[in-house]
Amino acid sequence: MARTESNMLPLGTLAPNFSLLDTVTDKHRTLEDIKGKNGTVIMFICNHCPFVKHVNPQIALLAKDYLLKGIGFVAISSNDVLNYPQDAPHLMKENAILENYSFPYLYDVTQEVAKAYDAACTPDFYLFDAGLRLVYRGQLDDSRPGNGLPVTGADLRLALDCLLAGKSLPKTQKPSIGCNIKWKDH
Repeated sequence: MARTESNMLPLGTLAPNFSLLDTVTDKHRTLEDIKGKNGTVIMFICNHCPFVKHVNPQIALLAKDYLLKGIGFVAISSNDVLNYPQDAPHLMKENAILENYSFPYLYDVTQEVAKAYDAACTPDFYLFDAGLRLVYRGQLDDSRPGNGLPVTGADLRLALDCLLAGKSLPKTQKPSIGCNIKWKDH
């Protein structure tokens, strides 16, 4: 498993807009459609990555816990499906249903959205406030496949709880680690 760290987009960055295909509903969704009144979590994931498979149950639970608190959630896959066919949109739909995603799972066919967010790995997590300014980016928690630590979502949950309570977010934000985004050869 290659271990790629997230790029840590500067805090305060305005969330880049997008309009992408929701693989579950076959409709296009925009940032405006999915944003929450209190904040928005944008996750770059894919089907085949062992790091994503490791955290899938927790991200499904996290969304279930925070959607009711006014936090919008969306997952985006930007992988090259020609070289990684297991990440194709019809399989994304199957995976979203299997993993009980309560949020849209969007396909970034051009990879422009991943580039706009400076996404580097799967999973890569971003939390934006109600004004769509970046307040947290980095890891879900310290658990990785094989390290024996439980998947709790502690880092992202702390950031969400601070945002909802109007408290300062943690100064130390650790990058996520996962598989690199599978970029197309141009």
